[in-house]
Amino acid sequence: MADKPTDHHRGIVLRTERITPHMIRVVVGGDGLKDFATEGLTDHYVKLVFPHEGVDYPEPFSVRNVRETMPRELWPRLRTYTVRAWDPDAGELTLDFVYHGDEGLAGPWAANAKPGDVLMMLGPGGGYAPDPAAGWHLLAGDESALPAIATALEALPAGALAHVFVEVEASEEEQKLETAADARITWVHRRGAKAGEALVAAVRELEFPGQDVHAFVHGEAAFVKQLRHLLRVERRVPAERLSISGYWRLGVDDEGWRAVKKDWNRQIEAEESAELASS
Repeated sequence: MADKPTDHHRGIVLRTERITPHMIRVVVGGDGLKDFATEGLTDHYVKLVFPHEGVDYPEPFSVRNVRETMPRELWPRLRTYTVRAWDPDAGELTLDFVYHGDEGLAGPWAANAKPGDVLMMLGPGGGYAPDPAAGWHLLAGDESALPAIATALEALPAGALAHVFVEVEASEEEQKLETAADARITWVHRRGAKAGEALVAAVRELEFPGQDVHAFVHGEAAFVKQLRHLLRVERRVPAERLSISGYWRLGVDDEGWRAVKKDWNRQIEAEESAELASS
């Protein structure tokens, strides 16, 4: 079988920065990003491609080709990350990585990244940007959602009302968030508690300023499910006014979560429909 053309972007690490104790910023550029483009969304994401070390892959490298010609156990591992910023004039793509020591794949890579290293990626994808005409905005998530929340805040028009809830481990993980909006930002500190527990409690305490809300809620799947129920069933927010997704699931790696996520979402939607129909 003939090799297929490459299907990924190839970035070269330009610089890195530890922006908090557990958040690493990596900026990549190079000619391999010449076809990279975003579409005005604030939750653009890429799938980072991590080939297995010591494996000879067909050239030119292509994820599609590898999947069609090699055993599954040799397929490159994919990790999904939100685009923090894309500067088309400079050709620079910024990604933020949560780092918890040697645990995981992408975090340790970012901690050891140096100028000249190669980072391959698929995408970008995405589906959300804050509606400037909304009555108000709700942005809620954990560290994994922080890049998208920060980007959404930067995109909001001057004076737009936004209630923002971000859960991080402790105060040293907080970041400065820039916005022209009237943003009420609440940093929620986990301090070793279950992911999302404090965040759900904080959002529940919010007195909603009106019904015309445009909401973005992303992060660990269990707390996302709880907040989705709050908004969709208890508050009756229309589905089209919600961008809600479990970016990750505790105890499951990215491949494992992708394998079950669609069924998980379908089950939640069915449960919501049944509750809404019966109330």
